[in-house]
Amino acid sequence: MSIPSIISGKLSLAYRMDQRLEMNVHSHEEYEIYYFHKGKCTYLIGDQIHVLSPGDLILMHGLTLHCPKIVDDADYIRTTLHFDHVHYRGTLQKIGMEFLLEPFVLLKSFLIPFRGDLKEEMEHLFARMNDFNGKKDAASQARFELAFIDILAHLYPFCQQNLSFTKEPQSEKEKHVHRIIAFIDQHYNEDITLERLENILHLNKYYLSKVFKDVTGVTIFTYLYHRRINQAKVEFMMEEEVTVTDVSARVGFKHLSHFSKMFKAITGVTPEHYKKLHRPY
Repeated sequence: MSIPSIISGKLSLAYRMDQRLEMNVHSHEEYEIYYFHKGKCTYLIGDQIHVLSPGDLILMHGLTLHCPKIVDDADYIRTTLHFDHVHYRGTLQKIGMEFLLEPFVLLKSFLIPFRGDLKEEMEHLFARMNDFNGKKDAASQARFELAFIDILAHLYPFCQQNLSFTKEPQSEKEKHVHRIIAFIDQHYNEDITLERLENILHLNKYYLSKVFKDVTGVTIFTYLYHRRINQAKVEFMMEEEVTVTDVSARVGFKHLSHFSKMFKAITGVTPEHYKKLHRPY
């Protein structure tokens, strides 16, 4: 285990930390790399739930709400890197490597499962960076930062395939679909109708419905219900004692029966049964 090291407030490494800190859902301006070494942990990022295995690494855009959920009597060993993206964007621009930050900007949060030899290699890179962790001489600080940039370069190829799907939409139809999805993601818990989308986006509601189905293969309301149910799973994760009725209202359902029906259709189980299944430890 190491004490977090900070260089001029721009870069910090906490290597193989095992403290069990109480942590609520939070966000921060720094970008983060989180690596899970050992134990039992479920990680919440936005509306995503990741049940972690040793070797899982998460790239995080810090402003996305996130929180680890750990088990009281289980190990929890992780390495975290936090860095000032404004500072390092300037540093990387000077050497033509600004693209290494694309995964944080475009993917927001992204899990990479390292296994076998790849896992050993990733852990070696963290250990190498930690060799210079906290040392005050200029050469060690330089090598600390170079080891960090090496980690960014190592991770980038694992993100490239997903990055290819995040380019600016090429057609007007795709642009319209991106606008619909962005609106739903921000307002999923409100009353969303085709008429409201028509007024907000200034496009005919029938055209919106057709374009969305053509591009995504699903209807607008299928996407909306999946977004709400994903959020409901997060709510159940965060508050074990929360009621199904409360969650139903929080995520935008007017009627509990409709929520229960949609939850089972999407997850295969009732909300009540999901709450029980979701206590795996």
